[in-house]
Parts: sequence; structure tokens; C-alpha cells
Amino acid sequence: MTTTSVVGTRRRARRTAVAWLFLAPFMLVFLLYTAVPTVAALGFSLTDLRGPDLRHPLAVDFTGLDNFVRLLKDETFLRDILNTALFVAVGVPLTMGIGFSLALALNSGIRRLRGTFRTLFFAPVVTNVVAVAFIWQYAFNPNGTVNKVLGAVGLAGPNWLDDPNLAMPVVILLGVWRNFGIAMVLFLAGLQAIPQDVYEAASLDGAGRWRQLRHITLPLLLPTTLLVSVLLTVFYLQVFEEPYLLTDGGPLGSTESMALYTYHQFGAGEFGMSSAASFVTLVLVALVSLVQFRLLRPRA
Repeated sequence: MTTTSVVGTRRRARRTAVAWLFLAPFMLVFLLYTAVPTVAALGFSLTDLRGPDLRHPLAVDFTGLDNFVRLLKDETFLRDILNTALFVAVGVPLTMGIGFSLALALNSGIRRLRGTFRTLFFAPVVTNVVAVAFIWQYAFNPNGTVNKVLGAVGLAGPNWLDDPNLAMPVVILLGVWRNFGIAMVLFLAGLQAIPQDVYEAASLDGAGRWRQLRHITLPLLLPTTLLVSVLLTVFYLQVFEEPYLLTDGGPLGSTESMALYTYHQFGAGEFGMSSAASFVTLVLVALVSLVQFRLLRPRA
């Protein structure tokens, strides 16, 4: 082996060692807080582990897929799957629509104070959700701001958060309010990446704004649309904070999500059932994301 090759080998070894040194903190955190808990939860989901068993965790019985079978027969969990599907079906399109509309306005329509509007629209994303939930509870209680506004125009306001038919729209609205800023920022980044020359050429060919939006903006924005859709779908499939803080899944379980069901099972000491429910959620997230990548991925 020549001197040059030996020196090159040593340099590559040093670079590899330095790379692993920089990766070590992330790998340690990932192993401690993601990999190990995930494997442990998978093991718990295959046992009948409950609260009293924590004193003797090795004495629990292996039950195989019994917890998953119980979940699929549990009417409460099946109802919560439908509730979560409603969160996704309404929340994702509404959040994307508002975010895209605001991104279009900021990219071309709004000229003055553009930075101020971006900050204001993104503020809900970084606002403390607990404080926001208290405000929303006050706004939608029987004597709250919303009903006072309705009363000012001669309408009798309902008890929003205690009505099974009205609580879900309020919870979804909170989720949309918290997340449209993320969609707006991502769409805005995608819009600004589209070359202006394309729009100028289309204008010279007589294409109006609607045709430019339909035939230029939307097709070129497809990768961004895929990213926003997947991120929001994952969020709404795992929605927890909004229903927990506003209604705790009520009234009558009308706003309980799969994530909240998992939390309630854990709080009741049903650790095996809770772990199984979390893995069902994980599988649904993976399947829905795969479908989205299939449907929305850019074609050559």
C-alpha cells in the first residue's frame, strides 16, 4: 500500500469518526426517548399489563394479539376512529385552503406590511395552547363572547361545548386556527420558488390569473402540497391537545380522538390496551401517508 493511500485511508477514518461523534448526541436521545420506548410499548401491547402489575412487571401474561382484537371490538374505540377521521376529513382541507389563500395574498396581493401580516398569521402556531384553550372555553361558554355577539344580532347562542353536535366543530376550528400558519408558510415558500418568467410568458400568451393558477401554480406547487397534506394529516390523526383541553373527549365521547382514548386507557392503568391503541394509530398514520404519497407525488 502506498503512502498516499495510507494517508487517504486515515483521513477517511478521521472523517468517519468525527461524523459519528456529531451524530452521537442525536443517536443517544433517539435511543432513549424513541427507539427503546417504542420497543417497550410493542412488548406491552402483547401482554395484559395493568397498573397493579407494575410491582411485578415480569409476572404479566403474554396475550399475543388479544389487546388488538379487544380494540377492534370496542365500540368506544371504533367511535373514536370515526371521530379522528372527521378531524382529518374536515381539518386538513380547511387548514390547507386557508393557508393557501393567505399565501397567495401575501405573495402577490398584499404589498404593504407584508412582514407584519406573516407574523400575525403565524402567531397561533407558537402561542401556548393551554392559554388559548382557556380563551376558547370562555368564548364558547353560554355567556361567552360568541353568544354575546349572536345575541347582539337577535340570535340565541347555544351551549357549544356541552352539545354533542356542536362541540366537534369548535374543537376542529381550534385545530385549524392553530395550524393554518404552518400551511401558509410552507405554501408561501413554494410560491416564491416558482420562477416569475413562467408567469410572464403565460401573460404574453394571454393567460389570465385563473388559468395561471390552474395550469402553472397548482402543478408546480404539487410537492409543497404533498408535504403540507402529509404533515397536517399526521397532526390530525394524532390530535390530542385540542379535545383534551376543551372537552376532555366529551360530551358523550363526541370529540374523543384515538390519541385521547390511548391517554384515557393509560390513566386507567390499562397499559397493554393503551400500547395497542398507540400502535393502531401508528399503522393508520403510515397507511394514510403512503396513500397520500401515491396520489400526490409529482409525475414526470
